[in-house]
Amino acid sequence: MSWLVVRVRSDVGVEHSIKETMHMLNLTRVNHATIIPQRPQYAGMLQKAKDYITWGEVSAELTQKLLSERGRMVGDKAVTDEIVSEGTEYSDIASFSEAIASGDAVMKDLTDLKRIFRLQPPTGAKGWGGIKRSFVVGGALGARGDAIEALVERMI
Repeated sequence: MSWLVVRVRSDVGVEHSIKETMHMLNLTRVNHATIIPQRPQYAGMLQKAKDYITWGEVSAELTQKLLSERGRMVGDKAVTDEIVSEGTEYSDIASFSEAIASGDAVMKDLTDLKRIFRLQPPTGAKGWGGIKRSFVVGGALGARGDAIEALVERMI
């Protein structure tokens, strides 16, 4: 399985180690997202930066939508089936996204693929729902589980 991680808050005035952790996750700006595999090392990083990010398990359908609509190659070119078939062992975006969501592949497998997705702020009346509160109390921060998909759908 893989996690989809979205940066919610800025790093102005943040402790240096937390700022470094967010940079290691490739989350350099607000509303940037990345997909990482579920490993204990990444779980520790997520817990360290939990007051500035939100995350949850990603499905193959959402991964495919992110890659096709928001995925970019070096040079700001869109990701296509041809690029995926030439650069990886997978034949198209759908099979590559299934492998990423299941944890069999990582974003690095496609050379020159930018590992971040630049998203819009969430639309709708709720927006983020409060960027200083945890998700369990109605805010935007921390682990979301499957609810990350509804948030990212509003951001694409």
